[in-house]
Amino acid sequence: MPWQHKIRYLIGQPVGISMTNGQGTSGVLCGTSNGKLLVIEYLYQAQFAIKQYDFHMIQDINGFPACQNQQPLY
Repeated sequence: MPWQHKIRYLIGQPVGISMTNGQGTSGVLCGTSNGKLLVIEYLYQAQFAIKQYDFHMIQDINGFPACQNQQPLY
């Protein structure tokens, strides 16, 4: 499935994004605007930023998988 078709199912979810230049990023998908993907990313301490990625820069986007171990860790 082309990544553009995944967007509506992934809004508000943590995602991993592969770029056409081989780099990648992750964050929570906020939506789209004017041919850009809007992603909130963690910077440091308690700071977050909404970053914009042009559609032509994106190779693929995938939601994070569920955790396998649902038992509390001590």
